Amino acid sequence: MTEPRRMVGALIRDPHDRIFVQRRSAGRRLFPECWDVVGGAVEEGESLLHALRREIAEETGWRLGRVLARVAHEEWTANGLRHIESDYVVEVDGDLSSPELEWDKHTEFAWVAAEEVSLLDENALRGEGTFIKDIVTAAHSWLADASGKSRKTP
Repeated sequence: MTEPRRMVGALIRDPHDRIFVQRRSAGRRLFPECWDVVGGAVEEGESLLHALRREIAEETGWRLGRVLARVAHEEWTANGLRHIESDYVVEVDGDLSSPELEWDKHTEFAWVAAEEVSLLDENALRGEGTFIKDIVTAAHSWLADASGKSRKTP
């Protein structure tokens, strides 16, 4: 049995607790024209943190500032290959209004607030399920819990 491919996803948070998503181009083999988070495969000999840092830089031009939490660790299958994906809420350094997208791979981006996650229902309508919506919702839930905890007085 083939080992599952390790994957990482960055749920990039802005100062307004919105999460960055980008639309995959029509020519992509997996999940064409679907919304996605920043991320990808962990390369041979690479740690999850290093992969996260590399994917953020490659796909947006931003730099990983800090990892806030892991909000998902899921197994999924695509094209007969098993993947194990770890998704993290992160903060980045750089101009958040101007990501340097890989335009051959992604055609647009959006910042999604908690009340706007229905935008990601498009993926399910394309037959690709609710995985991205689920992890973005998990990120928003974590952010809401963390925000509530930080406001409590000791």
